[in-house]
Amino acid sequence: MTSVKNRVNDPETPLKKEKLLKPVDFPMLFIVLLLLAVGLMMLLSAGHAASLSKTGDSYFFIRRQLIWAAVGIAGMFVASIFPAKLYTMFVPLFYVFSVSLLVLVLIVSKDPEKRWLYIGSVQFQPSEFAKLAVIMALAQYMKKNRNEMKKFIKGFVVPFLIFAVPAFLVGIETHLSGAILIFGVGFIMIVVGGSNKIFCGIAVVLGIIGVVAAVLLVPYIQKRVEVWLNPTVDLLNSGHQPYQSLITIGSGGLFGLGYGKSRQKYLFLPEPQNDCIFSITAEEIGFIGVVLIIILFAFLIWRGIYISVKSNNMFSSLLAMGIITRVALQVILNLCVVTNSTPTTGIALPFFSYGGTALSVLLVEMGLVLGVSRDMNSK
Repeated sequence: MTSVKNRVNDPETPLKKEKLLKPVDFPMLFIVLLLLAVGLMMLLSAGHAASLSKTGDSYFFIRRQLIWAAVGIAGMFVASIFPAKLYTMFVPLFYVFSVSLLVLVLIVSKDPEKRWLYIGSVQFQPSEFAKLAVIMALAQYMKKNRNEMKKFIKGFVVPFLIFAVPAFLVGIETHLSGAILIFGVGFIMIVVGGSNKIFCGIAVVLGIIGVVAAVLLVPYIQKRVEVWLNPTVDLLNSGHQPYQSLITIGSGGLFGLGYGKSRQKYLFLPEPQNDCIFSITAEEIGFIGVVLIIILFAFLIWRGIYISVKSNNMFSSLLAMGIITRVALQVILNLCVVTNSTPTTGIALPFFSYGGTALSVLLVEMGLVLGVSRDMNSK
């Protein structure tokens, strides 16, 4: 009888060594779990006052977030097991499903902002699925049409529509930050994927002209820019959040007031558990603490780009690049908003801000990147 050792070394047996599951990238896995742990700790501190005020339970936010984190970790594990290219057969269906949810939320949602759908007592944001669906659809399209990407229709117009349609739907749901993210990630992906740089350059110029025209002609946007430049002109309304956010960050100083000792989270600062959680973090752990957190995000982004570049499959590489680009843009935009470096718009900080759909989908995306890292390790 053939020994187990001989069967492992025998290329004709099912126990071939090369068929064993390759390890994921440990630095990437470690940094994801570390950011998740730090984010949950900060949500516990930053969100308890708002949680008590809104629900009567100081631990409502963190309890729900822990449940979604557990769901997300399970999803991350499952997503990391299979090669990313295996998911290509489901991409068209997932894209159509996600766009359909965006249309559905416009039709049936009772929420004034038209962002959530409800299944019983559970609410979720279809835009979170749309972000991933756009990334996967673009990755698959550009792989199939890699030799056509310099052409105007197949290399620019079609991929542009793949991300522009969901971005438009999310935008009319009054979810401006989500629309900006989808549009930004989609545009960066088609540039990286080989779309003609002249077409992309013209689109950038037209986009800049459009933004300038909107600032000059649309009263609402003019007001937003005015408040951005000087929050004190409307402290009781649109200037309140950026003004309080700057006070919160500044009061932390170099070393912070200490974990759990924020004063601004006691309903002085809007959304301390969500959009402004970084401000509370700066108040409690100080400048040095938040610099360390930014370094963690920078390491996550660098490692994701490294995995993307080292992947031996175009779909996997573009998938990882799109996911990491989305995380990078979201982190940058959140930091810009809370420091009043850009006009205020609601945008969550990955791993930190309260939101079950966002966290669980983010962790699944990290699982997909970890799955790509198995391809990298198989070289």
